[in-house]
Amino acid sequence: MSFSSDIKQELNKNNNLSNKEIVKNELIGYFISGNTSVINGKQIRFSTESDYNINRFSKLLANLNLNHKIEISGKSFVITLKTKNIDFISLKENQICFKLEKSTKEESLKAIVRGAFMGSGSVNNPEKEYHLEVDLNTQENLEKFIEIIESLGIKVKILPCAIYIKEGEEISKFLALIGAAKAVMQFEDIRIQKEMRGKVNRLVNCKTANLNKTINASIEQISAIQKLQKTGKFNKLEDNLKEIALLRLENPDMPLIELGQLLKEPIGKSGVNYRLKKIVEIANEK
Repeated sequence: MSFSSDIKQELNKNNNLSNKEIVKNELIGYFISGNTSVINGKQIRFSTESDYNINRFSKLLANLNLNHKIEISGKSFVITLKTKNIDFISLKENQICFKLEKSTKEESLKAIVRGAFMGSGSVNNPEKEYHLEVDLNTQENLEKFIEIIESLGIKVKILPCAIYIKEGEEISKFLALIGAAKAVMQFEDIRIQKEMRGKVNRLVNCKTANLNKTINASIEQISAIQKLQKTGKFNKLEDNLKEIALLRLENPDMPLIELGQLLKEPIGKSGVNYRLKKIVEIANEK
């Protein structure tokens, strides 16, 4: 199964449906989702390929004694029900509308978000990329949904009739908000592993870059020293430059700080670097 299916399976198992207000608000979420439409102003039609999704929707409708019919159309499950007797939504030009009261409780707002996600939401496999998306069926419902979700502290980005999230932390917060505790743990485990792998890769790349820089510098230094030896200029160098030059020839891969400790009078990394740069400058003189 996909990660989205796992989440919807988990949410479908939530049997705490004693609070009718929560049930109504989760249904509102389904009704404003992108997979819901109105037929001739008389019927609501919801279509999905997810059996967990259709089971949840049917369970909510039955909880409020709303008669409905389930059919199979191709690979999709389809629920249809008459619009009459649904007092918590209204229709406007064949579009579903709902009123959001200022006094609406947080749990009811979360239920709307959960219903909309169940209705037409998806989450990519976090192993590959972070992407959560929820489609809405009208621009008006999209705007109301954005208002709801942002009031709950979730930052979203907007597409035509859809919201999406690409930040791992925000997706984790979204999943926690809709009650998918198991999915949050799974998502966070994957996120931590990805972050650790990223840190290790950055560290390896950094060390590789530093190593390449050290090797290239060493090659340049050795080449300069050999050039001075061939041209007879080496013997004219100051004793401190000769000493470090000979040590570099004997230890081509040794870090500067270790080279400095081999001198008769040890010096630090910056001192060694200064002397070797001086040798390179002399070798390049015309």
